[in-house]
Amino acid sequence: MPRQARIDAPGALHHIICRGIERRNIFRDETDRECFLDRLGDVLSETSTPCYAWSLMPNHFHLLLRTGNVAIATVMRRVLTGYAVTFNRRHHRHGHLFQNRYKSILCQDDPYFLELVRYIHLNPLRARIVPTLKVLDPYPYSGHSALMGRRLNDWQDIDTVLVYFGRRAFTARKKYRSFVERGIELGKRPDLIGGGLIRSAGGWNAMKALRKSGIHLKSDERILGDSDFVQSVLEQQNEQLEGRYHLQSLGYDFNRVVGRVAELFEMNRDEILRPGKQPERVRARSLVCYWGVKALGMSGTKVAELLGMAQSSVSRAVQRGEKLAINRRWYLDR
Repeated sequence: MPRQARIDAPGALHHIICRGIERRNIFRDETDRECFLDRLGDVLSETSTPCYAWSLMPNHFHLLLRTGNVAIATVMRRVLTGYAVTFNRRHHRHGHLFQNRYKSILCQDDPYFLELVRYIHLNPLRARIVPTLKVLDPYPYSGHSALMGRRLNDWQDIDTVLVYFGRRAFTARKKYRSFVERGIELGKRPDLIGGGLIRSAGGWNAMKALRKSGIHLKSDERILGDSDFVQSVLEQQNEQLEGRYHLQSLGYDFNRVVGRVAELFEMNRDEILRPGKQPERVRARSLVCYWGVKALGMSGTKVAELLGMAQSSVSRAVQRGEKLAINRRWYLDR
């Protein structure tokens, strides 16, 4: 069965879970952990991707991120690829470090945001890496320590979390800690990371009650939210896919995109394919990037390869191209 496509959109909240291949350790010592955090912080800062919660375990890690100007898939690719290269070089090993595909769950903010922050930050305690909440407070490999004011991570958004608990930092931290403490007795939370239908229904108890009432809900493994939220996300995703398939059925591919852009800018195709800093050429190539990534569903990496660009430059070009298409009312298929 083919794997399902990633679901993403600007402002979307994601719970990321990434494990080592064959569940092997991806962090062997503190140097590995600090190296990973340095890379994570750099990528999140460069891409303006908010991070609300995180925890590092020996063989996996959790992140709670919100899509900013760069797709989460691009953010994760930069983090994982760079860290894997460094890890392999440091430990004199070869081959894959992570499982082929990390888990990304698109989450409904209310009521899951704070539940996910608590769940993720309690991971070291549940796994008995730390024995008590008091020891977790300053623990450097969970975002809980930054929320408690015990560690400074300039790439971690603590204000968005603490404002839920109060306007004054001292009071907010005290209430936040009490909230986390109450979560200890909840143990593992399959409703937050388990099957899509169970998650969407609000857990096993809610699921049983709904079944008794003869209610059937919309669900998806990639989404954490109520039935309406799941349905809304899937409908938006289907709209994007239908548009993409429509263009493909009309014979649109990368070469045809370049041809359409060349027609609009009255330029030679070779001028568009050749790198350059001339303003008009930059605008034309940006439109190619936008239609290639957003309309055809090509990866930023592939578009970068075809245009001779850095992958990070494609993300910025897509934004420029989108504004250009909207302002000039240009469409790919007309």
